[in-house]
Order: sequence, then C-alpha cells, then structure tokens
Amino acid sequence: MKIVVIGGSGLIGSYLVSKLGEHGHEAVPASPDTGVNTLTGEGLAEVLTGASVLIDVSNSPSFEAKAVMDFFETSTRNLLAAEAEAGVGHHVALSVVGTGRLPDSGYLEAKAAQEALIAKSSVPYSIVEATQFYEFVGRIADSATEDGVILVPDALIQPMAAEDVAAAVGRTAVGSPLNGKTEIGGPEEFRFGDLIQQHLSLSNDPRKVVVDPHGTYFGTELEERSLVPGEGATLSETTYAEWLKSH
Repeated sequence: MKIVVIGGSGLIGSYLVSKLGEHGHEAVPASPDTGVNTLTGEGLAEVLTGASVLIDVSNSPSFEAKAVMDFFETSTRNLLAAEAEAGVGHHVALSVVGTGRLPDSGYLEAKAAQEALIAKSSVPYSIVEATQFYEFVGRIADSATEDGVILVPDALIQPMAAEDVAAAVGRTAVGSPLNGKTEIGGPEEFRFGDLIQQHLSLSNDPRKVVVDPHGTYFGTELEERSLVPGEGATLSETTYAEWLKSH
C-alpha cells in the first residue's frame, strides 16, 4: 500500500515512514525538502499518484495565533482537494488531546479548525488526538521559565513516547477510516509540576518548579483534566522512566 506521510522528515513522520516500511508498505515522506509544499500545493498531485492513504503529521513553523491558523487551514484545504482529485481513500491527521475544549489557545483553535475541515470533506478520514510527547518535556520547562523559576499549571498531564504516537497513527492509517476521532495517551498520569521536577532532577537542573493556579499551556488556562484523554482512549505501554533509560 502506498502511504504518503506529510511531514515525513519530522519526529513523528520519520518514525512513521520507518515503521510502515517495516510492515511492507510503500511509505513516502513528503515535505518541502522532497519538493512537496502543502501551502502552495506544489508537488501534491505527483506524490499522491497511486496513494491509498495520506497521513498528515506536519506542524506550523510558527505558533503565533494567526500564522498557525493560516498554516493549518491552507495546508489542510490543499491536501483535501489534492486527495479528492487523486482518489486517495483515507486521510489521517495527527491532532492534540484537548482540542475543542481549550478555546483560548490560538494553537488549539487552529487544530480545531483543521479537524473541522477534515470532517466536512468528502475524503474518508481518521483523526488521532495525542497527548504531549516525552521528547518535549524539556522544551515545556524552558518555555515556562522566568528568572530561573518554572511556572507550571495546576493540572494533570499524560505524555507518551513519540515512537508510540507513530505506532498508533500507523495502525490507524492501515485500518478502515473512522470518520471520527480517537484519543491516544501515555500509561501514566502526572501532576504537571511532578513531571517537570522529575526531568530537572535527572538532568541535575537547579531551576525551581512553582505551581501557578493560573499557569497557562499553549496560551490558555487549564482545568485539572484538560490535557488527559477520556474513557476509551488507547494507552501506550512505554513509561516515562523506561523512555528515559533509553534516551
């Protein structure tokens, strides 16, 4: 089966291309580096020729509200139009747990717009909403640092390994379209502050973690369970401690 992976050279995309190839599929990475530009439409018709599935794991280069909205709306419209023309039978998109219930986040508002465009299109689809990745815990800490103090929201978080995200997206892609959404997450819930503190302790990082009841995430305040998947979600097996040992 020919499967085109938009964003195939990124973190999740690279894992996807590898895993799909291991299972005998023709996994084709597509990105500006390979001559495919989803914002202009360049290269889409060519790369989608003969494709059965398109997986979109691309991300906006900017998280500024207008820029990220423009990216996801323009890119998704171009992908859906090209898929319909090429006869692609399954559009799979990676999204974020919490999309649709955190309207004050410009990034998640853009992801909600992306999901809406996909759901209204004529192309059969599956949307996989994932929790945060272990790989980004350090970046989260850095972005929340002010004068050596890391301000974190008073909420739960249930991260997972990027490789497990890719495996779940790949399984969805080779199955029948859901024409709906599914959630995936890690095997453990953490208090936000506890997760960041564990990261700091293992790296001998002297920064202090302070829980801020009004702390934000992607620009929005959180309720306790805003970032954790609901009942029926598929949970991965790799714990944070296990991931840390191998990284």
